[in-house]
Amino acid sequence: MRPTLTLNKKIPVHLLRYVTKQEYGQYSPVDQAVWRYVMRQNFHFLKGRAHDTYKSGLKKSGILIDRIPRMGEMNECLQSAGWEAVPVRGLIPASAFFGLLAHGFLPVPTGIRTLERIPYTPVHDLVHGAAGLAPMLFDEKYARYVRTLAQIGAKALSDAAERELFPVPRLLSAVNGAGEIAEAKTEVAQTISQSKGISEAAQISRLYWWTAECGLIGNPENPKIYGAGLLSSMRERQLCFSEATAKIPFDLETCIQTDYDVTRPQPHLFVCRDFDELIEAVSLFSERMAFRVGGTESLNKAVRSGDIATAEYSTGLQVSGIFNLLLYNEQGEAIYLETFGPTALAYEGEELPGHGKSTHSRGFGSPIGNVKDLPKPLEYFTPRDLHLYHMDRGREVELHFQNGIRIKGVVKDWIFRGNRLILLTLTACTVTYRDHALFLPEWGDYHLAAGGKIVSVFAGSADPASFYADAIPEETEREQTYPAMSTLDHLYQAVQDIRNGKESSTILPTIVRTLDDLYPEDWLLRIEILELCSRLPLFHNHAMKEQTKDHLFRLIQNKPGVKSFILNGLKLVSLP
Repeated sequence: MRPTLTLNKKIPVHLLRYVTKQEYGQYSPVDQAVWRYVMRQNFHFLKGRAHDTYKSGLKKSGILIDRIPRMGEMNECLQSAGWEAVPVRGLIPASAFFGLLAHGFLPVPTGIRTLERIPYTPVHDLVHGAAGLAPMLFDEKYARYVRTLAQIGAKALSDAAERELFPVPRLLSAVNGAGEIAEAKTEVAQTISQSKGISEAAQISRLYWWTAECGLIGNPENPKIYGAGLLSSMRERQLCFSEATAKIPFDLETCIQTDYDVTRPQPHLFVCRDFDELIEAVSLFSERMAFRVGGTESLNKAVRSGDIATAEYSTGLQVSGIFNLLLYNEQGEAIYLETFGPTALAYEGEELPGHGKSTHSRGFGSPIGNVKDLPKPLEYFTPRDLHLYHMDRGREVELHFQNGIRIKGVVKDWIFRGNRLILLTLTACTVTYRDHALFLPEWGDYHLAAGGKIVSVFAGSADPASFYADAIPEETEREQTYPAMSTLDHLYQAVQDIRNGKESSTILPTIVRTLDDLYPEDWLLRIEILELCSRLPLFHNHAMKEQTKDHLFRLIQNKPGVKSFILNGLKLVSLP
């Protein structure tokens, strides 16, 4: 179902498939308690340890500690900072994540970590998206950094082998035990070994991880947290201040060469001087990317990606498709490019009429370079020049390129943009290179790109709205159904109602007896019960209070894995 949020900006159509609707009724009373516990723990721990913007940003973003936020409430607040929150379907591809951020949309997963994974989850959840990233966006320079990084991240070319790793965070979040984790990591290592070098997308991912996810700022001897992963994780935010975690001054080259493991605490973290340092770094990195460099090296990256990419000629003509073939000259420079499958042509981000995927359903191919024996490059020809050199419609032409490619056919049409020839259409056309046929007349019309070089290559299509129009999900209405509440859910709900003044506190002893009978291993609800006991005079000296506390200490002895959660919860029992 399409989102029903009131947004100031329009979500790009090609990103709509990743946006969903926040069904607030899906959150159980246990989910609400998990949110509250994590938020209370983080809020109190981060006092004096987080960037100054965090505390004020938490309030400005419309996020409450006591309950899961509604996206609409967040947007009323985030819009003042130029951002809008959109609910997404859990783990989404990096291209979609960066694409949304680049357009000013904060992707917030609707799912929330379970009680069993309360300290940390390797997959982004509601706590991470809402309470981790949103507050920091109220810092103007940090928001500028995130958006700039996202803009180049959306253009970054990946590697086909790397894309196979996309489901890995979800896989690792589902496995249990050292054996299963080791097996999953082995699969990751095998996939990485198939990759040739480190792609732009992988480098951007690392830069994002070591800054926006796990970044520290200030003095390495006494840094503060700004990374969303650290701000939202009880495990990570504690470990980052331990002596076991090295604090390294931020360095762009070191960041992009350093991989990370989402399943374990990070052995080191990078400390930036300020957000200006990050803005400068991302600007420097962008200068080496394919969308800025162009040329053969960038085309090679597009071929290795095995995914939709765009190559832009020096005329501004943009070819979007899956690049599968390049021909090279003796110097190793690309002289001919070819795509496979549906391809579209565009100019300045707008699809050329009649040159969408239906026209180029089987791909597109064209030389890169200039024609011999012409007074100037073909791309600078005017309509008058075409007439002078006998390239009128209906005339047969034979073009010999300096790189050895030969084209012979009948001129059918041409397209000019910005006073430059960008495309020449030929019929009955043959294209050859060293006696090898690249195009034959029976294949239909041939479209020659009139450009001497490739100036930019980037991931995705030039005109996503047109290119992905057939992939936009249909808007459907369906009745939402939610799992029936369990007895434990009802107990959690009753405690929440007492805290909010919707239920009499006299039922608290009954809740405790039921909890002891049916759920002796639940620790979180008992923490919430002790909070109520500390606030309600009726239970200050009640035997139930001590019995509940004793039960928790027995749980610590019997289940050492929950020891830290219980002790940390007890520390905040008497705090507001």
